[in-house]
Amino acid sequence: MPNITMNKKPVTLTGNNVKVGDKAPDFNVVDQNLQPKSLKDYAGKVKLISVTPSLDTPVCDMQARRFNEEAAKLGDNVAVLNLSVDLPFAIKRFCNAAGIDKVETLSDYKDVSFGENYGVLIKELRLLARSVFIVDDKDVVRYTEVVPEVTDEPDYETALNELNKLL
Repeated sequence: MPNITMNKKPVTLTGNNVKVGDKAPDFNVVDQNLQPKSLKDYAGKVKLISVTPSLDTPVCDMQARRFNEEAAKLGDNVAVLNLSVDLPFAIKRFCNAAGIDKVETLSDYKDVSFGENYGVLIKELRLLARSVFIVDDKDVVRYTEVVPEVTDEPDYETALNELNKLL
């Protein structure tokens, strides 16, 4: 597991350590309308999975907006997802206020299956660590970044370059 910090204090990640080349683990989350979603719902698509601790914070807001802008440029064969443990009602309010309409925002609040299955659940806080995963259309992990300091932004350029290699 990577060593990460939040506000420069070490935190513990729990779950599987997903690596490039691994079969992408499934997950059970809900959308803004409490409808269940899993990896199967995005079968046959390339998936960019942006993971944020809470959309209602400045860095998470910037991350969601950046990937929303990028998602607008991509075709129907790409699913851009944002995962957090925010409640679906808060996610919906945030997206409506911020104009986030191209990224599919999903909540892992119920059983944190995404966090556990992808190894990004922060044990001490029950939040997801800031990270980015790119999964190809055959559900193989092609890129991972777990941001070492949770309050820092991800490496957008590298993630987008890796995504573009699959398109």
